[in-house]
Amino acid sequence: MAKHRPTIRDVARKAGLSLSTVSLVINNRGYVSRETRETVLHVVRELSYHPTRSARGLASKTSGNIGFILSEDHFSQAEPFYTRIFLGTEFEARIHNYYILLTTVGSQFDADASVPRFLLERNVDGIIIAGRVNEKLIAYIDGLDIPIVLVDYELKRVRHSSVLIDNWHGGVVAVEHLIGLGHRKVAFIGGDIRHPSLSTRYEAYLHVMQEAGNYPDESLQIVDEEETSVEAGYSAAQRLFASGAQPSAIFAANDAMAIGCIRLMRSRGIRIPADVAIVGFDDIDVSPHIDPPLTTVRVFKEEMGKVAVQRMVDAISAKTQTLVTTHVPVELVVRGSTVAVGGADD
Repeated sequence: MAKHRPTIRDVARKAGLSLSTVSLVINNRGYVSRETRETVLHVVRELSYHPTRSARGLASKTSGNIGFILSEDHFSQAEPFYTRIFLGTEFEARIHNYYILLTTVGSQFDADASVPRFLLERNVDGIIIAGRVNEKLIAYIDGLDIPIVLVDYELKRVRHSSVLIDNWHGGVVAVEHLIGLGHRKVAFIGGDIRHPSLSTRYEAYLHVMQEAGNYPDESLQIVDEEETSVEAGYSAAQRLFASGAQPSAIFAANDAMAIGCIRLMRSRGIRIPADVAIVGFDDIDVSPHIDPPLTTVRVFKEEMGKVAVQRMVDAISAKTQTLVTTHVPVELVVRGSTVAVGGADD
């Protein structure tokens, strides 16, 4: 005998609510109190109820899908920063009964050849874009009248809801940590400086150094690497030391570049942190496990994905997009790659 497949009537009966109220929750439509929504979603999980996507689409005129767009460059990097953001969207989407459809795009955009398939088929109710993509793609999506939420990126000229890292505070606490340890010649290495997150970290570095009376000369600033990979960090560090600069500490734009910098310094017999201390940014998975473990600024990546979905669901439900910018807090994680001046003998 076939097992009974739970229906929306079963959910309503067990929750003690009307069919219309349960339908509003499942289809993310109208106003339902938080308590009622949680009751319905609890029963949905308890009964393992799965609404038929085609039926849901007919009833709500929605697909039940949210698109997630990421550039190929970000997706191919060894450090899984944006993968963690994607996981955050996936977990949160389940709560709201949405599917996340992931696709990657190239650095160039051609409306005749490089439009993601789910946009051509109009099979998504909204788009989450993580990191920097070609602005022509964003303009194309705007023309489709589909809500957009940007993650770790913002556009000054065109307003969209954004979920951002508190890059300013992160950069400030990173450099203040080094100055507090007695470092005066603090270098900065970075790349892809057009990215708002990275340029803000660089600006925070300059601000703190100037406030401390240690405004650095240009030989302590390498900001023109094209990307922020381990290889770019190695290259930046190579150029830094070749210039004759003798920093006692380095603030790297992200952990990947910090790791590349560490590799270069080890190859030259530079002791870390006895000779040069180093701080990264992001707290990627490998950072606690390198030698020495990397002091860094922790970014709550899954939380960023979670908030992005919440903003998207609100926009879809309201059928209008209230523009909201959310800065997700960061925290400094002190490990073995930093030490007070004269405080280590590696």
